[in-house]
Amino acid sequence: MPTIALVDDDRNILTSVSMALEAEGYRIMTYTDGASALDGFKTSPPDLAILDIKMPRMDGMETLRRLRQKSDMPVIFLTSKDEEIDEMFGLKMGADDFIRKPFSQRLLVERVKAVLRRASPKDPALTQKEVDSAAAKVLERGLLRMDPERHTCTWKGEQVTLTVTEFLILQALATRPGVVKSRNALMDAAYDDQVYVDDRTIDSHIKRLRKKFKVVDDDFEMIETLYGVGYRFKE
Repeated sequence: MPTIALVDDDRNILTSVSMALEAEGYRIMTYTDGASALDGFKTSPPDLAILDIKMPRMDGMETLRRLRQKSDMPVIFLTSKDEEIDEMFGLKMGADDFIRKPFSQRLLVERVKAVLRRASPKDPALTQKEVDSAAAKVLERGLLRMDPERHTCTWKGEQVTLTVTEFLILQALATRPGVVKSRNALMDAAYDDQVYVDDRTIDSHIKRLRKKFKVVDDDFEMIETLYGVGYRFKE
């Protein structure tokens, strides 16, 4: 089963959430601040990290910023109801999901399952038929190439590293170039049915997608905004 890192300075949360996730069969690593978590990740990288935003020594935002310099592992933030600005900033930095305190253990478990499902690598031991099927799933749109089986994306042959959510949003857009996708449609493509997100969440992911492609190609303008309608990938 996957390993989950839980980073929070509230020991009650560490204990209760650890018990809930361990009951589902997950292996849990706990840390009380971001600095110790990053140190631990160097030797034992988890499959998913759950980060509290407000922590001593190093808060969740700084932890995510440093983590994203080297890794695109899925990250779920824990945030209180009055931290909307932090939430938007976190999404722009590449968080995959948010859970607002107070939360039910069941909700957290379902969110973890949803994010891990989106991030799960495919079995490398493929038959020839499966290899052909995987090749057929590779999406090529002009200079864009996306391989869902390997979770890889390139533009002009250059690697563009995307989080799980970013990959799914771009895939939904590029699958049908020229067709406008509403924010609701992109939510359905990128998130599990049990996960609620609002319009601004999609907007933040789109901004981060554009920023990542512009690092590779400063002239990248393939994702168009149709104000009041949604987004589309240029034909």
